[in-house]
Amino acid sequence: MLKISNAVELADWEVEITQIRAQGAGGQNVNKVASAVHLRFDILSSSLPPFYKERLMALSDQRISKDGIVVIKAQSHRTLELNRQDALDRLQELIQGAVQVQKKRRPTRPTRGSQRRRVDKKTQRGKTKALRGKVM
Repeated sequence: MLKISNAVELADWEVEITQIRAQGAGGQNVNKVASAVHLRFDILSSSLPPFYKERLMALSDQRISKDGIVVIKAQSHRTLELNRQDALDRLQELIQGAVQVQKKRRPTRPTRGSQRRRVDKKTQRGKTKALRGKVM
């Protein structure tokens, strides 16, 4: 079970995890050990609420295909168990980040004092530049 929130959980059968060989230099075990993990998660056929599905499909993330399949590759650790946990954690972060509602920005206005200071600086700068004219 992967817990997303208090009310939402993913069953183990919804997440497909396969072992693959990790990339890069590996030494003596490079051709023997498959310690990297490929995680595949189908958004549309999952048991997530419709709001979660809509938000995930609206994301412009390279890990999500147009068909709604999330593919996460984890190979940063040396053991299969740590890579599996890392992939599940990253899936959980992706789902939680997608459904987080951003706080609406309230536009602010500059204060009267800051407007006055800005205009005063502009006039002072103009006076300084006016002194650079040709001497008569």
